[in-house]
Amino acid sequence: MSEFCKRLQEIRLEKGLKQREMAARLAITLRAYQYYEEGKHIPDLYGLLALADILEVSLDYLTGRSERQEREGL
Repeated sequence: MSEFCKRLQEIRLEKGLKQREMAARLAITLRAYQYYEEGKHIPDLYGLLALADILEVSLDYLTGRSERQEREGL
């Protein structure tokens, strides 16, 4: 499992969100969201930004480029 997939699932669970809730917030199907966590599909740039916003983490953290969850300069 890629770092992105692993972190996506971990943060979602920490926030107490269900996959169905994430899909609804992203305006995608449940299966499309499940593919993100399974590593079968990767969201486009706008999807990545939306995920980071929903989960309240930095995009760098979500994608495995940083160990800092906090977003800067919003």
